[in-house]
Amino acid sequence: MSPRTYLLALGAFAVGTSGYIVSGVLPEVSRELDVSVATAGQLGTAFAIAYAIASPLLAAFTGRWERRRLLVIALVVSAVGNALAVIAPTYELLLGTRVIAALGAAVYTPAATVVATVLNPPERRGRAVAMVFGGLTFALIVGVPAGNLLSGPLGYHGVFALVAAVSVVGAVVVWFGVPAVAAPPAVGLRERFAVARDHRVRRMLGVTVLGVLSAMAAFTYVAPFLSETAGAHGSEVSFLLLGYGLGASVGNSLGGRAADRFGSMAPLFVSLGAAIVLLGTLPFTATSVPSAAVVMFVWGMFTWAYNPPAQNFLIGLAPANSGLLLSLNASAIYLGVGLSGVFGGLVINTVGIRALPPTAGVVALLAAGLLVLVSRPVREPAVEDGGQDREVPELARG
Repeated sequence: MSPRTYLLALGAFAVGTSGYIVSGVLPEVSRELDVSVATAGQLGTAFAIAYAIASPLLAAFTGRWERRRLLVIALVVSAVGNALAVIAPTYELLLGTRVIAALGAAVYTPAATVVATVLNPPERRGRAVAMVFGGLTFALIVGVPAGNLLSGPLGYHGVFALVAAVSVVGAVVVWFGVPAVAAPPAVGLRERFAVARDHRVRRMLGVTVLGVLSAMAAFTYVAPFLSETAGAHGSEVSFLLLGYGLGASVGNSLGGRAADRFGSMAPLFVSLGAAIVLLGTLPFTATSVPSAAVVMFVWGMFTWAYNPPAQNFLIGLAPANSGLLLSLNASAIYLGVGLSGVFGGLVINTVGIRALPPTAGVVALLAAGLLVLVSRPVREPAVEDGGQDREVPELARG
């Protein structure tokens, strides 16, 4: 694999940390700006919704830009958003800085994935893409726990300053370490969304939105939840977040292997089924730091095992338009993340933070129900048998 791929992963780590960091600094933001934890959680919502809306729009707008230049600009925009968060004096202005940072992230991740496939031979492109997304996983393993740990001595201002600095470093190494890459053929918005006419695509995107909503509604408020149930504070919460990130890394790898061996549907049902059980029982299992450590690891593992088989399924639906489908899937992911902050805050304000994971488990159950519809064999008229219906083979369903 080209060593330049690791430079792209560094940028993914920067934008990933920018997106996830709110979970680690919620208590500090709540205290310093005198807003509720639920209100502070909307910072993650603003980032995610801006990402979901901007990703396909900016992909079309920047379609003819040279890729290295685009990557550097995206990282600079992310750095500016996080730098402005350092000096934002009010919650409203801080909310605006999260939107700016999201614009950079929305451009960087899809573009870096394309560049990774260009820099590596065909037989290594899958691993190259995994390396770029590994930067996002590493943001969970290191970035979020470090943000939680450093938010005490540095405040959330210092944490955002560090994220801005990492984004600047990423921009520098990409500019000097990655060669210029010509833009791919431009794709307009109409063509980008044409693939969503397939009802299987729409349903699968719906599963992604509900699944991510379920997982992130609980994760966004996990620091105050663990404080309430397990009595975890400070470095203990950082340790538990690290366990979640390690589980996520393992799950991402296992999800890809399972999709290769068993197809897409079985791993997806296992991931969602485990999420339903784990979320439903979280208030009763995460009652001490040791038990919470085990639960957080397992929860992270099954949550992040979802993405590889989901992407594998979408690629199988339309290989020729796989890039467009994965772009829409990325928007679906961040739409789920964005809605999770609103949903989680509503649940907390209505029935309390202990009820949040089981309520999120109900949403995961809805996602599993929609997945049942996705997994049904598709029947199409067959000309060779007189117009009788026939089932589309499993390969066509991913």
